Amino acid sequence: MSFWRACSIRASLNRVTARLQLVVCEGDETGQELLEEALRVLDPVVLGFEIELLRFDLSLENRRRTHNEVVEDAAQAMRACGLGLKAATITPEKIGDVGSPNRILREGIGGSVIVRTGRRIPGVSPLAPVVHPIVVVRMAVGDAYGAEEGRTGSPGGADERAWRTERIDRRICREVSEFSFQTAATRGACVYGGPKWTVSAIYEGMLKEEMDAAAARHPDVSYRPVLIDAAYAGLLTEAGHQSLVIPALNRDGDCLSDLVLALFGSIAGAESVLLALDGSLTPIVAMAEAPHGTAPSLAGKNVANPMAMLLACAAVLEHAAGRGDAAIEDAARSIRQATLAVAADGIRTFDLGGDETTSGVVDEVLRRVQATRVR
Repeated sequence: MSFWRACSIRASLNRVTARLQLVVCEGDETGQELLEEALRVLDPVVLGFEIELLRFDLSLENRRRTHNEVVEDAAQAMRACGLGLKAATITPEKIGDVGSPNRILREGIGGSVIVRTGRRIPGVSPLAPVVHPIVVVRMAVGDAYGAEEGRTGSPGGADERAWRTERIDRRICREVSEFSFQTAATRGACVYGGPKWTVSAIYEGMLKEEMDAAAARHPDVSYRPVLIDAAYAGLLTEAGHQSLVIPALNRDGDCLSDLVLALFGSIAGAESVLLALDGSLTPIVAMAEAPHGTAPSLAGKNVANPMAMLLACAAVLEHAAGRGDAAIEDAARSIRQATLAVAADGIRTFDLGGDETTSGVVDEVLRRVQATRVR
């Protein structure tokens, strides 16, 4: 990072004009459009208090121009203020390009856990007989992501082989497992699923060892470890009986959480939260985002579902409220309740069976949040 860029970030983080600072990571295509719509709910006129937005342009064009320096700057700013909100971004497919900003952000803030919660969307029939919430607690770093890989042999020939060297750390396995059991304890849920420890006893077995150890520390929490493939099938039967919390490897959790959210009606119906934890598993950095991509086919049409970004705004305020501010806690609750109530009243985008525009949904959420504050 350049000296002047570092000075600029420190100056921004030292300002005390706002009661709350939030790092905003801008994105691409529909991801950026949804971010701008969702940010309307954080306006001081709506909330009754000011939030200072520290904005970083994480568009593909700017990441290429800065050689990912802007992503590293955003991570540093998040470590300083503890809160982040991110738009969906493009990850280029070409080898040697700037790659995924998500991995850089996760490593930059020391994130270890990604939490995605599938829950019933009011007024929307789920695609499967899921009743209770399903929480996927996924390791945020390591595994297949960022692994060293390559190919040997003749390119395109029968002797060509591809290889990849993956790694997981016991500390991350321990944090994912312990956080899962603590979450299950607060929700009255069952810790369910796990890796494919029978096939990969040394590698994937490390997560299973930490799950078992966490289960011993939390004997009052229901625990049903099953292999990841059986867990996929079990989602269609187990979620009808009780809430589930599923610890997962990075790659497994990525696939699993998309499936879970889709089962409830839409991948755009819930938020995703990346957490960096201290030694007592207390979040010290929380970055919320929508779990979906940039949806280029919807760009500029004002029809994309803003629910996930609105709920991401609520989630980041919920983590801020953990510092003991009642007004911020009330604002987070109002945004979440208004977003779900709007869906329940049939004010939805086309993916949820409605005909409302993106901005129309947000307009109604804003109106209800403001009405709640006035009361």
